[in-house]
Amino acid sequence: MEKVTIIGVDLAKNVFQLHGAAADGSVVFRKKLSRLQFCKFMASQPACVVAMEACGSSHYWARQMARLGHEPRLIAPAYVKPFVKRQKNDVADAEAIVEAAQRPTMRFVEPKTKEQQSRAIVFRTREQFVNQRTELVNALRAHLYEFGYVAPQGIGHMPRLAEIVEDESADLPDLVRDICSALLDQIDQLSSRLAALKKTMDTLSKQAATSRRLQIMPGVGPIAALAIETFAPPMEAFKCGRDFAAWLGLVPRQKSSGGKQRLGKVSKMGQRDIRRLLIIGAMAVVRWASRRRAPDGSWLARLMLKKPRMLVAIALANKMARGIWAMLTKQEDYRNPATVPA
Repeated sequence: MEKVTIIGVDLAKNVFQLHGAAADGSVVFRKKLSRLQFCKFMASQPACVVAMEACGSSHYWARQMARLGHEPRLIAPAYVKPFVKRQKNDVADAEAIVEAAQRPTMRFVEPKTKEQQSRAIVFRTREQFVNQRTELVNALRAHLYEFGYVAPQGIGHMPRLAEIVEDESADLPDLVRDICSALLDQIDQLSSRLAALKKTMDTLSKQAATSRRLQIMPGVGPIAALAIETFAPPMEAFKCGRDFAAWLGLVPRQKSSGGKQRLGKVSKMGQRDIRRLLIIGAMAVVRWASRRRAPDGSWLARLMLKKPRMLVAIALANKMARGIWAMLTKQEDYRNPATVPA
């Protein structure tokens, strides 16, 4: 029997499809195993490469395979799809994972640690609470609008809505007042939970040296710094700062052909959490520069004279991403280039 050098695993909740291949790519075995059988089988196998799609529970299984002495490799599902032959099923998916993992130019996803996944859950929970609160606020505004009461959008105008509901002289039916009061209670509960999560994230960002260093850069706050430490792979995985910016989706989409370069809009194909926070931070820097005036002759001042504000913010976010890569790879603090004439 040929020696297995790589095993492709199509992950699922209870049933795992395995595809074992030799060094030359020939098939050694195909197996369908239950969750318990999979753990026992992989423990009995000699050390080899274990390839999986980067999907739900993949980072957990990557840590388990590394603990058993194997070399885990996670592949983005979009890079596996071109290798699926004709019909899609578990057997074809496992084989396609092996085919993709054997490509010399394949890009792999860095497995996350328990700490990174824990912080990621904090981010996801906060985002979910924000969406739920926004939904409740919009519902409250819509209900009051049906009775002629109008309030501007935004969580900052919640006191005005609360005054309308609590005002006994307001022309609101008792049933509507009770429903709106219940909505206000839910909004207050979500706001208190968001405040508690904000404190947790601030504490986490102060504990790590990387987060503290990143917050020196204008436009990078505790949440953005913690997001970079949570979602971004080691900066050594990128050859240059532009590669990191491209991974975030902050570079133009290319449609070049025939030696002629054609650049389009920003791709938005990267890590959306970090990209969104960097753009928000960049917009804050742009607003500050609009009020206080950027240093004469600086890159930001020249760009603000000829480009729209949002475009300037995205360009600044790209520049911030490159600066973050330089700070973390060289282990240096931020140096403000705005004071240096361009």
